[in-house]
Amino acid sequence: MTNLASRTVRIGDPLQHSIWYKTAPAAPETGSLNSAVSADVCIIGAGFTGLSAGIHLAERGRRVVVVEAEEAGFGASGRNSGHCTPTFHSFELEQFRRMIGEPFGSRMVRAQCDSTNFLFELIRKYGIECDAIQSGYVEAAHSRAAFQAQQKKVADYNALGKQTRLLTAHQVEELTGSPRYFGGWFHPEGGNINPLAYCRGLARTLIELGGDIYTATPALKIAPAGSAWRVDTPNGQIVADKVIYAGGAYLAPSCWQGMEKTYALLPIIGLASQPLPIEVQNQILPRRNTVLETRHDPASYRLDRDGRLITSIMLEGRRGGDEDYTKELLTTRFRWLLPQLLELRWENYWHGRLDMQPRLFPRLFGLAPGVAAMNGYSGRGVATGTVVGKVLADWATGTPPEALTLPLESRGNAPQLMKAAMRIMLPYLRFADQRAARRDGLRPPPY
Repeated sequence: MTNLASRTVRIGDPLQHSIWYKTAPAAPETGSLNSAVSADVCIIGAGFTGLSAGIHLAERGRRVVVVEAEEAGFGASGRNSGHCTPTFHSFELEQFRRMIGEPFGSRMVRAQCDSTNFLFELIRKYGIECDAIQSGYVEAAHSRAAFQAQQKKVADYNALGKQTRLLTAHQVEELTGSPRYFGGWFHPEGGNINPLAYCRGLARTLIELGGDIYTATPALKIAPAGSAWRVDTPNGQIVADKVIYAGGAYLAPSCWQGMEKTYALLPIIGLASQPLPIEVQNQILPRRNTVLETRHDPASYRLDRDGRLITSIMLEGRRGGDEDYTKELLTTRFRWLLPQLLELRWENYWHGRLDMQPRLFPRLFGLAPGVAAMNGYSGRGVATGTVVGKVLADWATGTPPEALTLPLESRGNAPQLMKAAMRIMLPYLRFADQRAARRDGLRPPPY
């Protein structure tokens, strides 16, 4: 067994370990910054948020410079599973409105619920090649109580003009191949993409719109420069009117003191199987839906363009810390979940990390006049990151704080015990899910 501490260090594993690196189109040609340049807006971080912000700024005629410590999509944007879901997994819509406060709550509910349409329209507009498919999202209910809660989701989302619907256990099995669910909820606007290909496509689009992207160029410091701001890098600097700090879980905390305290890091493991036989693909996910269970420690899964089963799992001690053990565990779990998987080999295994907020949704921080940061995606990066990129573009082009989609907050720290609490609560919540399944006459999954 590999020591957990040493494996935790590897959450920044080379991007090459990801299946997306092996299947995405080549990245656009970029280089490092070796001079002094100026811009209207300097963006730190070439992930979904930073690149979306850059595109929306460039569309408005702003001069944009992006600096990235590694390569476009190196962080969470190039390591996630590529699910695109226009939903709030952890809260009912009214709960979220109350938590954020009005008018921001209703604005963000609308933006998030339209986020996948926004994402896929951007992909179509700029011809981004990223295996995009808007085939629908299946939320699979593991218990009677979870299925009953989905009835309110139908009412709430359909009140916004969506066309979601409940699924019987048989209908869920038709869409997923799994006989293990009580029922489910279907949202037709969900989908999935190759996330690294999407990120590289965003980078290519920004360059075509006149923006500059400097890779292998870490931001070392943000400092005032008269009425503007200066971003220092190892061999150059950018002077800009506005600075957007969009590194998420992979940001450089040295740039702005205390930013690393605004979230808790949660290590994640991604896995991809061998390409499954066509007859198996047609049985388990014939419509290429993206699937997430209602369990607190859920299985999420989808197929990529070549029919590989893609999933991810939270690192928890030996689970994730020991690669062979983790692969064996996931094989057992998915063969239970999808009996059609007579042969399952995990051929790709990579590490990532999430920036978690207590309210499980990103926060917009006003660090200083002219400097803003966005982080705390809590596993909601693809569609949400694209949408909030536009929110940051709105901020950078002078939209008053009271008119933004999200409130502009002062920097606040995440609770120190948040990371430990997540790990402590997970075994208990898993036990509760197992008990609920047994109560409803369903077999609980092996863990």
